[in-house]
Amino acid sequence: MTQQLQDEFDSSVENAEAWMKAIQERLRINDNTKGPRSALEARLRETEKIRALEPEGSLKMDLILVKADAALRSISEDKKHEVLSKLKDIKALWEETAIYITHCHSRIEWVWLHWSEYLKAQDEFYAWIHNMRVTLEPDIELQLGLKEKQWQLSHAQVLLNDVLNQSVLLERLLEEAASLFNRIGDPSVDEDVQKKMRVEYEGIREEAQSRVKLLEKITKEHERYSANVNQFQSWLNDMTERLNCCIGEATKSSAEDKLKALKEIAKNIRSGGKKWKHLENQCAEVIQNTSPLGAERIKDELEELGKALEKLKLLSSEEEERLLKIQQSERAYKSQARQLEADVQELKKDLQRLENDLDPGEGEKTEDEFVTLWRKCNATRAALAAEESKVERLKAQLKELLRFSQDVQPHAESVVSAIQQYQSVRGKTSKMSTDTETQLRGLFQNPLQDFEQWKPSVQMLLETPEPALAHIEAALAESSQFKEKLMTLQLKKDLLNNILGEEKAKSFLQEVAEASKEREILHKSLLQSKSKLQNLISQHKDFDAGFTPLQKKLFAIKAKLDLEKEPRPDLLGKKTQLQRLQMIQDDLAELAIQMEEIEKLVQSNTTHRHEMNQLSSDSQALKRSLEMMIQQSEEHVQKHWAYNDKLSDLQQWITVTTEKIDSYQGADGEQNTEGRVADLERWLAEFPDKEIQLHLVEAHGQLVMENSSPEETAHVQAELDQLKESWRSLKEMATGLLKKWQLNRPVADKKKIVFVDSRWMSGPAFHPLDVDPKHKQERIEGQNTSSHLKLLRDFEEWLQGENTKLTKILAVTSSSTEEIKAQQSKLEELQSRVPDGQRLFEDLLHLHPVTGNSEDLEDLRYRWMLYKSKLKESMSS
Repeated sequence: MTQQLQDEFDSSVENAEAWMKAIQERLRINDNTKGPRSALEARLRETEKIRALEPEGSLKMDLILVKADAALRSISEDKKHEVLSKLKDIKALWEETAIYITHCHSRIEWVWLHWSEYLKAQDEFYAWIHNMRVTLEPDIELQLGLKEKQWQLSHAQVLLNDVLNQSVLLERLLEEAASLFNRIGDPSVDEDVQKKMRVEYEGIREEAQSRVKLLEKITKEHERYSANVNQFQSWLNDMTERLNCCIGEATKSSAEDKLKALKEIAKNIRSGGKKWKHLENQCAEVIQNTSPLGAERIKDELEELGKALEKLKLLSSEEEERLLKIQQSERAYKSQARQLEADVQELKKDLQRLENDLDPGEGEKTEDEFVTLWRKCNATRAALAAEESKVERLKAQLKELLRFSQDVQPHAESVVSAIQQYQSVRGKTSKMSTDTETQLRGLFQNPLQDFEQWKPSVQMLLETPEPALAHIEAALAESSQFKEKLMTLQLKKDLLNNILGEEKAKSFLQEVAEASKEREILHKSLLQSKSKLQNLISQHKDFDAGFTPLQKKLFAIKAKLDLEKEPRPDLLGKKTQLQRLQMIQDDLAELAIQMEEIEKLVQSNTTHRHEMNQLSSDSQALKRSLEMMIQQSEEHVQKHWAYNDKLSDLQQWITVTTEKIDSYQGADGEQNTEGRVADLERWLAEFPDKEIQLHLVEAHGQLVMENSSPEETAHVQAELDQLKESWRSLKEMATGLLKKWQLNRPVADKKKIVFVDSRWMSGPAFHPLDVDPKHKQERIEGQNTSSHLKLLRDFEEWLQGENTKLTKILAVTSSSTEEIKAQQSKLEELQSRVPDGQRLFEDLLHLHPVTGNSEDLEDLRYRWMLYKSKLKESMSS
């Protein structure tokens, strides 16, 4: 039975092998792309048939696999190798045959399709050649106008672009032909066929280019003519508009300006005739390449332009003759108008000069100034009487101008303005003269009126029992002034006669003489009263001279102190405020010494003693307030200084530590991990102390903010917020880096530590034990999650116990040498157990990936670091 299965397997292998070789032979015969298209098509059909036989080969392979499987189950081990070797060979042969079938058929099919696509593109190319010949063969048709010629040119350019774009397709077609010729070698795609296609294309391209070139010449020629016609038409319209402006009645230009413009227009019209002749020559050339109807339109358009030019020339000539007559009339008008304006300006100038001389000026005037102004008014009135004849002459000249047709309204307004100015100056002069006389009368009366008002007040002052010396002296000064004023009035007799009249002036001078006598009597009484007061004042003069400066100085010191009650914005402001308060304290001490000297003068005067006691009381109250402010200011400066000092120290430590940890962030390699971990733990041991310092800085900041301005309070709060953010960032960076390094440390480098259940021990909560590595490995393999969590809780209990012991040791205050030594011994005992705890904690870190729960482990890590830092700090202190 075993031999039969093996024979069946061998037979199926031989049968399949013979079939595959026959297929490969057929493929080899047909694996060729050379020759005509019919031969290539026959090969394609043959490869398709061979490809259809591929499923038969797959069935033969499936049969072989079935036979091989049956034989392998029944034959012995030494013959299995032979069966497997045959099976491997036949699989390789089948894979080679299947690939050959696919590649051979694909290659022939690709060449066939490529050839088909080429023939299709070639047919399309020759169809395009035929269509272009049909389009380009007829002669160019004459067009009606410029727009039609432009359309014809645009159509020819489109055809040329089509031809030029076809060159890309031609090149691609020639490349395909060359590629096919290399593969099939058929004469239908040889170099002669390719050259023929290129020659036919170039013939079409030259014909299209020649047609476009000719149409461009015809179109540009017509465009130039049309542009010249439009330019001539625009020029003609411009000349017509300019001529209409000169002819129109609404224009405000003078006849002379219009004549200049007309001469310029006539000159341009003569040059326009030459332009029209040039257009006529261009028209003859354009008509040759234009249809008969279009040529007729061009001729009519040119004739219309010629007629318009002749009409413009005629209008210009007629208008020029008319303006010459107007110009003569204008010259006579302008001559008389200029003379009138000159006379008007001369009169206005004289009137303005007279009016400027009358300017009374600003502010109060003295009596002499009023007299001068009164005399000016009299002189101006005489000058205005002489100018009246000029006004009448201006009226006569204006009547002469009315004979002309020009508008005389501006000149009439100028004459009216001059007459109005004359009347204005005359009225102003009359009014000013009257006002000045009124003011002078009032000035002459003022000294007498003032004296009558002053006299009762002096009499009351003389009747006062104890008048003030200053009032007496002021009254004497006023009396002297009245004496001078009354004497001046008596010397102005001639002026008073001119202004008041002789009778009124005489009566007025009599009143002045009586007032002078009364002033003399009052002046003597004032001198007697002054003498009495000076004797009384000499007795109190010494006290007043010393007391008043002291009082003013005390008020000044109090004002300075009030200014210093506002909080200062920063430390520099607070220090400056303290210095100013100390300076005020020195001023107050100096004031006290001066007060002691003044007190010696008031022993016998009750009024002065009361004033001095009040001043002394105010000084003592101010001194107490100043001492309290100085004490508060010193406290504020010390608190601010302490805050700045502690803030600077902590900021510097955070910056340095951050830079050190940053330098380790990118460190690679395991050889220095132990050293880096030790350095990092040493830095982390400083964190508890620095965290206490952080809280102290915050407390000092609060004290500073309580005694600072709102601006400084906001600044200090921003500094504290930035400090806390830097502390939090540094703490996260350090703990994260330590966790990363400890997790990456190899297990083989750690000393294995296990917990011992506290129920089995009478000593500490755990003891480190050396464990055999092989035995330890067996325990780790058998350990589950619950046992690891128990190990974690045991370590937490041990750490809590150690921390409690440390707290009790530190709570005892040691005074004697023996107590200090005993405390140090207990601390050293706790320190001796730290290395064992560290090794155990590293084992927990190694076992962490097995159990997870990173939050508990991170909390335990932080508590362990705090304990080590606290213990280290206690031993060093």
